[in-house]
Amino acid sequence: MSVRENFQAAKKQYEKWGISVEEAFERLKNVPISIHCWQGDDIGGFEVEQQELSGGIDVTGDYPGKATTPEELRRDLEKALSLIPGKHKINLHAIYAETDGQKVDRNELEPKHFANWVKWAKENDLGLDFNPTLFSHPKAADGLTLAHPDKEIRDFWIEHCIRSRKIGEYFGKELGQPALTNIWIPDGYKDIPSDRLTPRKRLKESLDEIFAADVDESLNIDAVESKLFGIGSEAYVVGSHEFYMGYALKNNKLCLLDSGHYHPTEVVSNKISAMLLFSERLALHVSRPVRWDSDHVIILDDELREIGLEIVRNDALDKVMIGLDFFDASINRVAAWTIGTRNMIKSLLYALLLPNEHLKQLQEEGNFTDRLALLEEFKTYPFGAIWDYYCEQMEVPSQENWLEEVKDYENKVLSKRNSG
Repeated sequence: MSVRENFQAAKKQYEKWGISVEEAFERLKNVPISIHCWQGDDIGGFEVEQQELSGGIDVTGDYPGKATTPEELRRDLEKALSLIPGKHKINLHAIYAETDGQKVDRNELEPKHFANWVKWAKENDLGLDFNPTLFSHPKAADGLTLAHPDKEIRDFWIEHCIRSRKIGEYFGKELGQPALTNIWIPDGYKDIPSDRLTPRKRLKESLDEIFAADVDESLNIDAVESKLFGIGSEAYVVGSHEFYMGYALKNNKLCLLDSGHYHPTEVVSNKISAMLLFSERLALHVSRPVRWDSDHVIILDDELREIGLEIVRNDALDKVMIGLDFFDASINRVAAWTIGTRNMIKSLLYALLLPNEHLKQLQEEGNFTDRLALLEEFKTYPFGAIWDYYCEQMEVPSQENWLEEVKDYENKVLSKRNSG
């Protein structure tokens, strides 16, 4: 049977539950995923004086073909985007500035250093998001930045974050859609601190100063991101979930939840509905921790499906800003983008094809038997046939056919690179 014939047969099974597949498609195609550029070059960036990774960040593997120039990175992104249904955004870190060979420190960055990214985004009908880079820098060598006891170091990073917000504002103005500028810092201590409060006071004061700078909130959306622990900050992280949740709610900023930044038994999906009760919007970095924040390529596992379900069943497709944050240098990097982003979109489509209102009613009635039975039965409904047809309608390869295009791209482009 053809993709269309499989789709027509599958569609009937969903329609008997009152589910409009076409309506699901229309809703899904309007959901942008913010695709992280740093999967393509192992978070190297393009600073004139590149630093070793720090801040508890590590990338393992040496698969050939890593992007080493902005042009290579954008070309790789274009290839991945050609295999992913929908219109999306690209998420940049400050280290991806282009300075024409001139050393420009991070507290000196300006919108002009990202003009090539904006030009490319316009040509490809993309939005851009942004992140100040508060790691892999001499002024972050001891694991402290915005919470540092040295005011001079704090001021350096405060200025960097202010300029980052201005760059996000520039993206929003040029591209006609707001940029999300997210602040994550590595600050913390390896062993048990004797004072947890003072660093958090300094972080709060630094954030207050950063957000006091005048930036058009219709063009730039501010977010803050927490973490449980990191390499070198195992015992204490200044920017904990409780700290940032409180700060975001009090100061009308978005709280960004990274699915790798919590205790192994905690799941982000369980936090979404609680956060949305108190905040109009929420941001996500979707990753896959394996025992710790190891940022594996996301797969269509139980947690990813549950994240999609929580967004859809709570009518939050326009309230949750979905970004990705994984990096794997042991596999083809274009394939990593493609696998992960397609899986994020699959999780949303899967959720859109459930009889969510009926399932809610069963729960309210206390009919937990039917609820469990239906949730399990829908796992083996012909979702794949619906997904394949959606891909064809969006003019990207269905099933595993995209993999042949990646292999061809690797043979013609990636294999010819000298990635050092």
